[in-house]
Amino acid sequence: MSSKIKDIKAMEILDSRGNPTVRVFMDLEDGTRVRSSVPSGASTGEYEACELRDGDKRRFGGKGVLDAVKNVNEIISPALKGADSTEQMKIDNLLNELDGTENKDKLGANAILGVSMAATKAAAKSHNLEVYEYLGGAEANRLPVPCMNILNGGEHADNSVDIQEFMAVPFGAPSFREGLRYVAETFHTLKKLLKIRGLATSVGDEGGFAPNLQSNEEAIEIIIEAIEKSGYKPGVDISIALDNAATSFVVGKKGEYDMKWSGAGKKSTDEMIEMSKQWVKKYPIILWEDPLAEEDWEGFAKFTKELGDKIEVVGDDIFVTNTKFIQRGIKEHTANASLIKLNQIGTVSETVDAVRLCYEHNWRAFVSHRSGETCDTFLADFTVAMGTGHLKSGSASRSERLAKYNRLLEIEERLGDRAKYYWK
Repeated sequence: MSSKIKDIKAMEILDSRGNPTVRVFMDLEDGTRVRSSVPSGASTGEYEACELRDGDKRRFGGKGVLDAVKNVNEIISPALKGADSTEQMKIDNLLNELDGTENKDKLGANAILGVSMAATKAAAKSHNLEVYEYLGGAEANRLPVPCMNILNGGEHADNSVDIQEFMAVPFGAPSFREGLRYVAETFHTLKKLLKIRGLATSVGDEGGFAPNLQSNEEAIEIIIEAIEKSGYKPGVDISIALDNAATSFVVGKKGEYDMKWSGAGKKSTDEMIEMSKQWVKKYPIILWEDPLAEEDWEGFAKFTKELGDKIEVVGDDIFVTNTKFIQRGIKEHTANASLIKLNQIGTVSETVDAVRLCYEHNWRAFVSHRSGETCDTFLADFTVAMGTGHLKSGSASRSERLAKYNRLLEIEERLGDRAKYYWK
């Protein structure tokens, strides 16, 4: 039977924040049927691929995606009918040609990505393969270290903490299953500690707790306490990763930062770097994402020069999974890793290209979910296929986050003795 595309249909569904997003169904001539659902970000980089919204204030406050759905049904579907689902790059190139803009402004990255992911899933299913097997081949056997977001601040919460994400990283665990247990136990211990102190245990968009604390450092210290009380050694079993999402509190575009949520005041780029150096000395920090703003290229390079030999320095908003920006970062020594988000660039092929570019230059690639997620588990398979070695998919709460972790448990079980788990 043929693996050629018979039909593509899209519909509007809701993501984990209750906002509209796109779901795509794809049917092949051999009877294969799959669906894919597209995530959405909150703290987004200026140069991300365009997420098309209707702008009609009468529906979902203007956040509807009926235009994107229409683009799939009326433009993309007729153009791809009869295309071979196994020719991923050809399909993705055609999607980009149909759009014809640099940032997918015409059709919308949410429309394009839904179709691109569906093609990957359909091709895999048509050949009786798991998605990670289809994308990664026989060598796809590395499970990621789960960088679990257990405490939120910044634009992902409504509290007095500036740092957007505090993650527990079980790099010392012997397997993914055990690593997930380490950080899930730490998450629950943290909840108990917060309750004892009379602090809120409600969670933010990605499932981490969002208490009001006296300072950003207090957040790190209570996480370290939770690690220890869970029976683990900070810096040996579990370390800490941070995501400043510094663009959310930069003044202007670069050079000055206002730590407005905690009341820590304004800091220059150099003061932010000095603060970070002190924290890395004091705490078991293993990775730092977006320590500075997306336009602060010089500051990023200075940060990496100071700390890049000690920790993983990850660019998110500054690179937006775009090979053009990653290439510049490699040339200017801006970081030593790039965050990888499928919907930042808009197709599976372009995302793969971004990961491979990182590998070619001895950078790491850190795969990530978005704050507005669905229960689609494509991200888990993609991470194993690419062998990136680490993933952030939220906390040990909220089913759209746990869906990815549970899928990884399935993959580990399927791989058996072939499964690998290590940080670097």
